[in-house]
Amino acid sequence: MPESVWVAQSDPRVRPLLADLAREYSARYQRVLNDVHFELREYPAARFSAPEGGLLLLVTGAQAVAGGAFQRYDGETAELKRIWTDRAHRGHGLGRRVVAELEAEAACRGYTRIHLTTGPKQPEARRLYLAAGYTPHFDVDAVPATRLRFSKALPAAVSAR
Repeated sequence: MPESVWVAQSDPRVRPLLADLAREYSARYQRVLNDVHFELREYPAARFSAPEGGLLLLVTGAQAVAGGAFQRYDGETAELKRIWTDRAHRGHGLGRRVVAELEAEAACRGYTRIHLTTGPKQPEARRLYLAAGYTPHFDVDAVPATRLRFSKALPAAVSAR
């Protein structure tokens, strides 16, 4: 069972997450790999730091096998970002665990809602968020052409820690 650790974006264990996300996004959206990797690396690290955000890794030994982050979207809403599971560890519920732990931490920090978007070429993410109880703000029966927006109210039981 992987261990949950909250880290800074500068933690060396975050590199595989960013590199793999860059490869995925580059391949799926036909974007230049170095451009995508630069965007992910250069996103303001402070956005994923306490008290307004956080970056979670699930680690086995010294290796990150899954992770994700949240940042402030508005005064009551956190935005999930960078949800990732290493290819060798997919299909074991780690993405759902990451989402649940991010939601719980966001609730502890005072957020009452979650917002997120994913791309139209990420069906795994779409399924994950629907299965996790997120409300889609798009026609789920249509072929998506743009970013897919989701939201979710955090249950009161989650916010009490």
